[in-house]
Amino acid sequence: MFLIARAFAGGKIDWEIVGEFLTARSILNGLVKTIIMAPLAMAVGVVLGLIFALMRMSENPVARYSAILYMWIFRGSPQLLQLFLWFNLALIFPVIAIPYLFEISTVTVMTPFVATLLGLGICQSAYTAEVIRAGILSVDTGQGEAADALGMTRHQAMRRIILPQALRGIIPPVGNEFIGMVKATSLASAIQFTEILNAAQRIYYVNNYIIELLIVATFWYLLVVSALTVGQYFLERRLSRGFSSRTSLAQRSIEGGKAQR
Repeated sequence: MFLIARAFAGGKIDWEIVGEFLTARSILNGLVKTIIMAPLAMAVGVVLGLIFALMRMSENPVARYSAILYMWIFRGSPQLLQLFLWFNLALIFPVIAIPYLFEISTVTVMTPFVATLLGLGICQSAYTAEVIRAGILSVDTGQGEAADALGMTRHQAMRRIILPQALRGIIPPVGNEFIGMVKATSLASAIQFTEILNAAQRIYYVNNYIIELLIVATFWYLLVVSALTVGQYFLERRLSRGFSSRTSLAQRSIEGGKAQR
């Protein structure tokens, strides 16, 4: 720790360079792309995660085992490897086509942006599916039985009763996954997607101020993650308050019913 502190304070780092490039146009452009990519990839992860979580819980063996295979593949392989596979998809499928409708070169479609979106989003969906499944399983089985008694279909019960209650258990871990997604966008620098780290690399390849530019990238990642952490804290606090209020109301209703009997 002493050596690290000495390096930071002893003139080994040119802080003027750090200050100069902290708000450089290319760095801010990378920041914007990171802020755009993270929620888009997370949205892909949540949508696909919900679909595969429901498939995983399905009574249909084809749907269930398809979901298990999907989750096994995308949870079992590294994110960076998946990014490379999507980015180099044209080596296997040079053309994307639907007969008699359209045909387009895969290289044209699979830009660094698209490859990053698919690589991060699909990989994330395999983890989010387990989070959603755990949240659904945490809801008391009596809720589903009550929905059956009211004549609701399985899909109606899931949409109107089970999923809204499961959200309290789903949102905190998904919030953590979203924060992780912001940091995971840095992996896309390997396929030339210009997020924060890639923007810093492009600069230090020219001026050779490697540590200074890495500090700039670190600053912006920390700032974004800190803002999201504060937002997650207040969101969880609001959800807990709402849940506590509903629980108290239900408890008073039960006690009132017992008093009347």
